[in-house]
Amino acid sequence: MKPVIDCIYTDGACLGNPGPGGWGAVLYFQDGSVYEIGGAERETTNNRMELQAAIASLQLFRDSGQTKPIQLYSDSQYLIKGLTQWLKGWKKKGWKTSTGKAVLNQDLWQLLDQLNNSLVTWKHVPAHQGIAGNERCDAIARHFAQGQQPNLKKTLEFPLTANSDTVAEVKQTIQSETPEPIASKTLANPMEELEERSLEDSRLIQGDRMTGLNHLIESLRIADEIAQKGYLISSSELAELMNVNASAVTSRGSHWSWRNWVVSRVRREGNQILWQLERAEG
Repeated sequence: MKPVIDCIYTDGACLGNPGPGGWGAVLYFQDGSVYEIGGAERETTNNRMELQAAIASLQLFRDSGQTKPIQLYSDSQYLIKGLTQWLKGWKKKGWKTSTGKAVLNQDLWQLLDQLNNSLVTWKHVPAHQGIAGNERCDAIARHFAQGQQPNLKKTLEFPLTANSDTVAEVKQTIQSETPEPIASKTLANPMEELEERSLEDSRLIQGDRMTGLNHLIESLRIADEIAQKGYLISSSELAELMNVNASAVTSRGSHWSWRNWVVSRVRREGNQILWQLERAEG
């Protein structure tokens, strides 16, 4: 019996943003099998790596010929909201944003649009919260971004179908982004080795900070668009935007401030409380 994909996790990483980047994806199967993939680019951005991880995953899902729905998990709001909320508007505007600017990473978004499947449900997960699939993808992506070749788990053999053309396409995509092995260096003394490790640690810390800032800027941009267009959002959506628990939203009362916005409770619809964001004066 052909193994059935249960869910997929994807992630991207970038040192410097822009800088060396990597991506990783883990496919989990209903029989307990695991299939991991990843790759790298020498000069890229974190967002492009997030998109590339999703592209490679969708290529493999398409190649499997599976008709059973799956869920694809990512900690990238940029990826999830882009596919589920912004893409339709971008296409109507000729790949322009609501402000008339050209959509960034249009080449990857167009490929994602072609590969996206109604059988795939896109789910956002918080980063670095101990979720096994998310943590593993993050580790794979970071290894590739650092120019290292991680030990990828493949407890079953791909392809899952006999379509050799599409299999070759997937393998070519992945292999073309696999970094060349970094030549080993002979260090003169232990202090030199310590200094090199410290430098690499500082680069990783900088990369983490830049990734965090990148997510923050994206969240603030989304909040500004919600306020400008007068959208109403639920407590859970607001909590996701603020990166807090839903209880932290509902416990604040009906009118409060968050960063550059005033948040007001508007009404209740069924079990959901709807909120409005307004840009604070000054």
